[in-house]
Amino acid sequence: MDITDTPGTAPAESTGGAAARRLWTLIEPVHAVLYFAPECRDAFEAAGLRGFWRGYFAGRAAPLGAVGAEAVTAAFFSFAPRTAARAVPAVWGTVPPGEALRVRREGARAALARLLAGREREVERAAGLLAGRLAGLDCAGRPLAAANAALPVPQGDPLDLLWHAATVLREHRGDGHVAALVAADLDGCEALALRAGTDLPRAELQPYRGWTDEEWAAAVARLAARGLLAPDGTATEAGRRLRTRVEAATDAAASRPWAGDPAGTEAVAAALAPLAAGCARALRFPNPIGVPGGGGPR
Repeated sequence: MDITDTPGTAPAESTGGAAARRLWTLIEPVHAVLYFAPECRDAFEAAGLRGFWRGYFAGRAAPLGAVGAEAVTAAFFSFAPRTAARAVPAVWGTVPPGEALRVRREGARAALARLLAGREREVERAAGLLAGRLAGLDCAGRPLAAANAALPVPQGDPLDLLWHAATVLREHRGDGHVAALVAADLDGCEALALRAGTDLPRAELQPYRGWTDEEWAAAVARLAARGLLAPDGTATEAGRRLRTRVEAATDAAASRPWAGDPAGTEAVAAALAPLAAGCARALRFPNPIGVPGGGGPR
């Protein structure tokens, strides 16, 4: 999906940050069925959005309304501007944002129903616990989180509620990650190149964000000039330290929903763990969003 919400493997610097990182590994597989499960792709194609990327941009950007490519590129952060421009705003002529919200919800629900079949009671418990973390969630400076949090909370369907809550919290963390990357003076392509220099293959990042080889090489050169990458694209010690700081800042920014409640946080994690493992069956590893194998804590 994107590095906007792809934390790395750096250790968290605080108890709250460690909890936030652990919960991300459990929340992300639930949300990510939207990008990997066939039910979701089929739902968007049935609505008239042919090809993966039209459905991706329509589904993820729909909470923002009928926005253009510039706003989507800014919010999603790591995509080449031309990649977003191929999909938005044109998709809104086929599937308006309100319809895209319905389609993504139905696709995600269908995927979860298959992946979590037989776990209905566990889903109900986990959905209730996770949704409880949305009350009073501070979304200042977090456009994707705020837009998703403003949507009606699903009633009467635990699968819908589970996916909704996971999505709000996932985008909440992702918005904070974008802020950390900007504060580190990294642009979208540079953030990907630095990630590729540490732990994720370039092949899982560059083609899925639409950067050309020339743009990638230029990003590597800029990072090398800062002493963050070696000429061959591998991260230097300084580059690894910068990524560690970015990840620590991301964890800290995502910690409020879990802070001050270790017992409650542990209950959420325990409820989500088997569901995350079930949802992870729809993903491939490694993947463009950096979710770790198996959907378990790291």
